[in-house]
Amino acid sequence: VQLQASGGGLVQAGDSLRLSCAASGRTFSGYTVGWFRQAPGKEREFVAAVRTGGGTPNYGSSVKGRFTISRDNAKNTVYLQMNSLKPEDTAVYYCGASFGRMILSSAWSPRNYDYWGQGTQVTVSS
Repeated sequence: VQLQASGGGLVQAGDSLRLSCAASGRTFSGYTVGWFRQAPGKEREFVAAVRTGGGTPNYGSSVKGRFTISRDNAKNTVYLQMNSLKPEDTAVYYCGASFGRMILSSAWSPRNYDYWGQGTQVTVSS
């Protein structure tokens, strides 16, 4: 499966953005999809994940309550709605996918994802 992340941009603190992760090549509904972010000089950080077959999504502690992950299987796309953005949310955002229903305790680690998009830059100014 090939992933294409989009929707990033330059916004002010408090604004919202919606990122999209579009898949091609395979039906996306059978994949667990995660969003990660990486700021310069830092490790890739877990943001959110949504598993195949439904269930409660996972969120990283720094974004819980502000970000929402959702999927539209008909459009082969997973979204990340980001509200109340803060300067510390500035990073390159990547989507990753792994076939099947990942257990919750594994969703936070980028090593458990087999496919990655190219990343989209999000910059939040203060």
